[in-house]
Formats: sequence, C-alpha cells, structure tokens
Amino acid sequence: MKKILIVFMFLAASAGFAQEGVKVEGNKITVKESAPVWPGCEDSNETKKCFNAKLMQHIRENYKYPKNDDGDFIRGKAVVKLEIDESGEVVVKAVEGDNPKVNQAAESMIKKIPKMKPGTRGGKPASIKYTIPLTL
Repeated sequence: MKKILIVFMFLAASAGFAQEGVKVEGNKITVKESAPVWPGCEDSNETKKCFNAKLMQHIRENYKYPKNDDGDFIRGKAVVKLEIDESGEVVVKAVEGDNPKVNQAAESMIKKIPKMKPGTRGGKPASIKYTIPLTL
C-alpha cells in the first residue's frame, strides 16, 4: 500500500509540473514555439501566411512618404528591428537606414501595428523578435 501511495504521489507531482508545448526524450528537450497572431487571422489555417499578408497590407495603407525641402517625396530603404512582447504590443527596437526622414516615417508606421495575440514558447506568452527590411 505504501508503494502504491508513493507511486501515485510521484505521478501526481510530475503531472502538476508538466508544461504544455515541452517534450522531453532522453537528453533532448523540444520546446514548441508559435508566432504572434494578427487580429483577423485567429481562424486561419495558415497564420504565418495571414500574418505576412496583413503586415504587407498595413505597410501599404499606413506608410506616409516624407517630403524634402522642395516638396518632392523621399524614397529609400530602412531596416526595422521590432519585438512583439508578451502582451502582444509592438516595440520598435531600432530603425536603420540612410535617410532620417524615411527612418522616422517607417518607425511611426510600425508603431501603428495593432495589438495582437502574443507568440508562445513552451505554452507561455513570449516576446518574438522580427527584422523587416523595407524599400519605400
């Protein structure tokens, strides 16, 4: 009886500490990671494809081309490094490019990305980093 009670307590304790999305096989630990989900993509079978499509649509609709002193539109390239944090908010880490006005316009456009369902790592919300090269 004592042995059965000890085995039962061991199984109950190990089940209580198990994590969703973590698989252990011998010396190998696999942690399942999922990307953030853009609003409107929750029911999609291909959330990554939907995320990319919504991001491109957001860029087309929200990027405002800056103008130079003569009133001409400025075009250029920028690389935006961002993070979607544990709460689903977009945090811009850096914007690199040759033209400061293009960089500023790219940053303000990225900050308008809506709050989304955060990505997960091991079943828990986690921040996910992205680097987006833009030719504007």
